[in-house]
Amino acid sequence: MITVIIPESSEHLQSYTDQLLSETDHEIMRCPEDITSVKISKMYRILFMIQLDEWGQNLTLMHMLKVIDQINSSIFEKCTAMLVVRSSNEWFTKSFSAGLIFLLNQRGCRFIGHPLLEMTKGLNNLNRWERTSGIPREKLIYQMGEQSIQRLIHFKPIKHVEPRITVLHASSKKTSNTLQLWHMVKSHLSSMHIDEFHVENGTLIDCIGCRYQTCLYYGRQKSCFYGGDMIKEILPAMEKADALVWVCPNYNDALSANLTAVINRMTALYRTMSFYDKSIFSVIVSGNSGSDSVARQLIGALNINKGFQLPPHFCITATAYEPGSIMDSPNIEKRAADFAALIKNTM
Repeated sequence: MITVIIPESSEHLQSYTDQLLSETDHEIMRCPEDITSVKISKMYRILFMIQLDEWGQNLTLMHMLKVIDQINSSIFEKCTAMLVVRSSNEWFTKSFSAGLIFLLNQRGCRFIGHPLLEMTKGLNNLNRWERTSGIPREKLIYQMGEQSIQRLIHFKPIKHVEPRITVLHASSKKTSNTLQLWHMVKSHLSSMHIDEFHVENGTLIDCIGCRYQTCLYYGRQKSCFYGGDMIKEILPAMEKADALVWVCPNYNDALSANLTAVINRMTALYRTMSFYDKSIFSVIVSGNSGSDSVARQLIGALNINKGFQLPPHFCITATAYEPGSIMDSPNIEKRAADFAALIKNTM
């Protein structure tokens, strides 16, 4: 059974929903009045069908989520979800989705890898897939929807006997509050196999955007045009890992350049394998504010684009400015221990 939340739907999106789910057992919620404690108690697999307005919003959806939260604030802890988001222009689908995924994930909702199916104006977002597959975009959107629905229905978290974690950071060991917080978390993960990489300045060249065929050629050889530590150490560790942990100080409300380069260079591996069975976690520290901005960037790059699954409460965040001041953050040692326990329970 899939719970379909489809508020303020357009005629086009409603028609798409009807055809997509014609052979799937589902229950629909269209407005706050449709929400009851009995209905939400059955929510395990959620499909959000969202029509954005000209402001890039869907106010009825947010009202519905507030009603659900008021009835049972922990209901999303048992849910796995995906989204179909339609816009009347070429904007908003990614930014809206990353924001919504972050909010629901912080309430315990899990998201499958590649959880977003976009429908921009004229389905222009499917131009590349149409060219490479030879399938008209109007047909392709149904094929992609059916495949995503099946992944949602059959999704089961994998438990690993000996979990392997690859950790990436680009921080100074002497001054980084973010790295210090990760070390607090790590102290509770002694039973796990952890490969930790410091991506230093000058050791990693960013992606130059090779042609698709060139990237695919190198990817099949588990290599990349630039080579270096990314190919020798980091990509092999990612391939073996069951989860990646991104240790991310907030640099101008974004990832650091070195970690961004790592994500860009992952494309070579992405061309040759699926990340659907791998999870991502993150440790994020901001000097003033904006940790959610970094979290949304990770969601967009790794969950939406690269296809890593997003486990519940995937990130721990804190605010600390002066070196060492992370220890002044309220209950930080307990929060670090709780986050480590979450990682262990997930894995």
